[in-house]
Order: sequence, then structure tokens, then C-alpha cells
Amino acid sequence: MMRILVVNDDGIEAEGIYRLAKMAKELGEVWVVAPDSQCSAMSHRITLHEDILVRPAEFAVEGVTAYRIGGTPADCVKVALTYLLPEKPDVIFSGINRGYNAGIDVLYSGTVGAAMEGISNGIPSIAFSNEANDVYDVADHYLLSITKELLAQKLPANQMWNVNFPGCTLTELKGVLKGRTLGQTQFYLDYYEKKEHGNGSFSLTPVGISVTKGEEGTDIKALLDCYISVGTITNEALWERNENDSDL
Repeated sequence: MMRILVVNDDGIEAEGIYRLAKMAKELGEVWVVAPDSQCSAMSHRITLHEDILVRPAEFAVEGVTAYRIGGTPADCVKVALTYLLPEKPDVIFSGINRGYNAGIDVLYSGTVGAAMEGISNGIPSIAFSNEANDVYDVADHYLLSITKELLAQKLPANQMWNVNFPGCTLTELKGVLKGRTLGQTQFYLDYYEKKEHGNGSFSLTPVGISVTKGEEGTDIKALLDCYISVGTITNEALWERNENDSDL
């Protein structure tokens, strides 16, 4: 039976991880190891100067072993592989993130960071994301079939799958676009509301503003046009490491 590790960055109580774990149960044995709280935009950060609290957790999907971790998404993968799972998982599913991980935003993503930690340990990994509008019609309908299709395909050791679902209805969906490249801009453009405090100091509140257009062939263009976007993300450092290892 396939052993599946499910992680995320929105926290163990997020709607997305429940939906992902429920789907994963149809494929094999599922372990959920997720942050205790919201950890978006932590990228591949790990905890070095604090203790990491690990606690068993109740989880809404029957038959799933779950833990909540007082650390980052990448910490969750490290702790799971080192202390929790009896054996190495066959695959890691990360998500379903609330908000797209497309274009340059993948650099900041804790969802992608957890999946990157997976491939760093030689484990095939898939990152899943959905538009941040809590409409999961498309994800619920296509999640299992797309996952099965991707699991049947072998990627190079330094690559992971990146799947984004548009937050539209099934009737609005245009289809599935594969082989999408990362757009060369952020999907959520940097914008801050500024508040002056006097004496030259001020505070900035991040406000998400979505991009309105994307280049053909990119994940951003696919999502703006109401397509499911499927593509890969490459870890160049892993490629260099593997190349160096082959020379030894």
C-alpha cells in the first residue's frame, strides 16, 4: 500500500488539507503532519533557535494519523521523516493551499517549500493550490484524477509537480492545461497600505492585488483564463548536487 505524507502551510485546521487528506485516503495509508498555526509565505524556512513542539492531533478524516507541529512547513517534513513515520513515504502531497502558487510567488510559498523538502530527501512531491475564494468545485472534481495521472509519471529527482485549481464553478472551467511554465511575475502583486506614526516611522499592511494578465503558456495565464494549471518546479541546487555526486 502506498504511504502518503500530507503537509501544508495554512495549518492543520485548514479546509484545504482536509480535502487533500480525504482524497489521499483513496490512494493509500495517510499521515498528516502540519503546522499548528498559519505559516504561509515561509518558503523553505526551518527552525534553528527554538524548540519544535510535536503533538498528536485529532483529524476529521477517519483512519488518518495526524500530528500538529510548532514549526514551519519544511519542519513538518523533516520531523515526519525523522521521528514520526515508521518508513519513508512514497510521496508527499502539500496543500491544498488557500491562494495560488503561481509565477514568482512560488519562491515565497511554504506549500512549495514543504514539497521542495520532500524532493530534497528523494521523495516525489506534489504541491496543490486553489484560488483564495473558498470555492473548491474544480479541485474536488479533478483532484483525484489529476493526482493519479501525475503519480504515474516519473520526474527527474530535482523536480516537483505544481498544480493550481481555479476558484470557479465546473461550468466556468475551460479545461486542464499541462506543461505550464512559471510566469515571470508575482500573481499577487506587492502592495502595502501605509500608516504614519510620526518621527519618521510608519507601518505597512500587506494588501493582495492580483495580476490581471499573463504570458501565453504560463501558469498565470492559465488560471486567469479559468483553466487548471499543471507544471513543474525545478530545484537547480539539487541538480547540481546530483551532478556532483555522479562524478564521485
